[in-house]
Amino acid sequence: MLQPVASRSALQAVPLHAAPDIAVLIPCFNEEVAIGKVVRDFRAALPHARIFVYDNNSSDATMAVARAAGAIVCSENLQGKGNVVRRMFSDIEADVYIMVDGDDTYDAAAAPAMVDLLFEQDLDCVNGARRCEGAGAYRNGHQFGNWLLTALVARLFGRATRDMLTGYRVFTRRFVKSLPVLSAGFEIETELTVHTLEMRMRVADVDTRYGGRPEGSSSKLRTYSDGWKILKMIIGLLKQERPLMFFNAIAGVGVALALILFAPVLMEYLATGQVRRLPTAILAATIVSLSVISVACGLILDTVTRGRKELKRLMYLQFSKREAH
Repeated sequence: MLQPVASRSALQAVPLHAAPDIAVLIPCFNEEVAIGKVVRDFRAALPHARIFVYDNNSSDATMAVARAAGAIVCSENLQGKGNVVRRMFSDIEADVYIMVDGDDTYDAAAAPAMVDLLFEQDLDCVNGARRCEGAGAYRNGHQFGNWLLTALVARLFGRATRDMLTGYRVFTRRFVKSLPVLSAGFEIETELTVHTLEMRMRVADVDTRYGGRPEGSSSKLRTYSDGWKILKMIIGLLKQERPLMFFNAIAGVGVALALILFAPVLMEYLATGQVRRLPTAILAATIVSLSVISVACGLILDTVTRGRKELKRLMYLQFSKREAH
């Protein structure tokens, strides 16, 4: 049943008899210290929204605290944030989805404005771009890594947001139901960003306060190992979404290496008429052959990728703008 929401512009964006159904999705792992306040804050900000907490094998009282705070509590046994997001997006039906981390670092009071912007500008996604408040809220290593990875994705795919790794986003139904979540862990934020770019969706950023975790709570993000996973995800998405670029780059490196190897052989042949470095010549020819195969793979996979994008686009268009908003 569609429910009213305390947002005047959101109400004006849809027929008066059917206000948008908003679902707040909170993935959680060992957040008993913070989750109660997160649920209460979003209940205060969006009184008529449904709030779902998805527990990911917590060993503390996260589920009990969330349930006591008034959330609808579910669970996902496959470990990792990406697995939780896949389950949430599959299970929940709504017009608007707000996804936020359960660590009480994001500002729930910004949610109505983000929903308003989604309707006012007819967007598919609104990102909560973090504005740090308080010392230690955003560790320097994490801040630099976010900047670096965001810049890399912008270079390879285009720029959709200035804070790619934010855990605070608002989506339409169209966005959620057209995304085949493939990642398992914290790489999910990268996948969400690339999805908006490859589907050419309309996206905007909203500055939101970002504070430190409450005392007794600790971050689950491992700077180096998770950063490496995100980097691998970017490379994997490049191969998947831009195969021609990916395999042409490999072919270019191969041809350059072959030319470096073959240059002395050619110079010797021009000077003496002999090829005494036959193994080197054969190696260079083999590398060139593999480079040609790489280009052929890129051309074939580019056709496959185009077909897959068309299917995702058709899935996106299955939902009318009324269902999306």
